[in-house]
Amino acid sequence: MADYKPAGFNSVTPYLVVPDGDRAVQFLKDAYDAVEVSVYRREDQMIMHAELRIGDSMIELGHANDKWKAMTASLHLYVPDTDAAYRKALAAGGTSLSEPTDAEYGDRTAGIVDPSGNHWFLATFQHR
Repeated sequence: MADYKPAGFNSVTPYLVVPDGDRAVQFLKDAYDAVEVSVYRREDQMIMHAELRIGDSMIELGHANDKWKAMTASLHLYVPDTDAAYRKALAAGGTSLSEPTDAEYGDRTAGIVDPSGNHWFLATFQHR
């Protein structure tokens, strides 16, 4: 029996509808070392659909249009080093939501807003 989802995808995959697809892809590459898996463009060269891998997870996105309006999302991303990931995301064009701190539930956490307005909550598991 054929698999019901593409290789490398999990059952849930975030899909971002963003005001600038190229800017969003570049931010994900610069901030989180995303690897571009595929990009499909419309005739006007705007990104119709893109697939990127961050760590062991996929994320998809598309450039907003008249039918599909841009909207923001909140995403939680586990990283090896919260402080380093926070600094890298700021350097890539993100803005701070919250500086790195140790959360009472055991994670080292920080928050970033990307250029599309999405909130990224970065975390490194420490203990629970």
